[in-house]
Amino acid sequence: MMRRFVADLHVHTLLSPCAEIEMTPNNIVWHAVQHEVDIVAITDHNACDNVAAALEAAKATTVTILPGMEVESKEEVHLIVLFEKMQQLKAWEQFVQQHMSGRLNDAERFGAQFIVDADDNFVAEKTEMLLASLTVGIAEITAQVKQLGGICIASHVDRATYSIISQLGFIPPDIELDAVEVSRNMSVEQASQRIPTIGRFPIITASDAHVMDDFIYGPKTVFYIEQPTLGEIRQALLAQNLRKVVV
Repeated sequence: MMRRFVADLHVHTLLSPCAEIEMTPNNIVWHAVQHEVDIVAITDHNACDNVAAALEAAKATTVTILPGMEVESKEEVHLIVLFEKMQQLKAWEQFVQQHMSGRLNDAERFGAQFIVDADDNFVAEKTEMLLASLTVGIAEITAQVKQLGGICIASHVDRATYSIISQLGFIPPDIELDAVEVSRNMSVEQASQRIPTIGRFPIITASDAHVMDDFIYGPKTVFYIEQPTLGEIRQALLAQNLRKVVV
């Protein structure tokens, strides 16, 4: 039986250097419960160290956490990658680490990168610079995500920076995208008019939250699916078996 699930598939924790200290896994889950967000994807920049804490924090709640990451390709394009299980995400993390820039983070300039546990206790500060492009391109990234059984979404395609449109001017036909994301900056209708090429892809909206107010008040996507799983979301994006997406 189909149910309505409210999802935010693009949320940063305090591991992302541009995110505020309030964006802890436990705090995100608590606010998701309070504001009836059913599905939350944790998508930090080029890292996933806080995903396990979010999964643990959500265990006693109705919130489903999807393991994810927001990666930056060598073309400086941001892509959301989502997986069903931590095992898949850990395999993806190995791929990402092989293609990191090798630079260290400047916490004073870019912000600290904190790893915490499910109770928001400090665990470590990540030293690698996460706000940097990988050494691999979009085509290889999307192919690797597909091989691992994940979903790949082009981040904030309407934005003037770090989007596939701003960087390339178009979406190459050989890129294996499952959807595109429109940011809070404009409506899906406006984005579809201004960027006609995105019309051939399923479209979602998400908060891209770096502060709690953005998570609370930012855009979400509604999925009509049977269960809050990545497999069901994939069917909804493809409009299969009566599943559907509403933005």
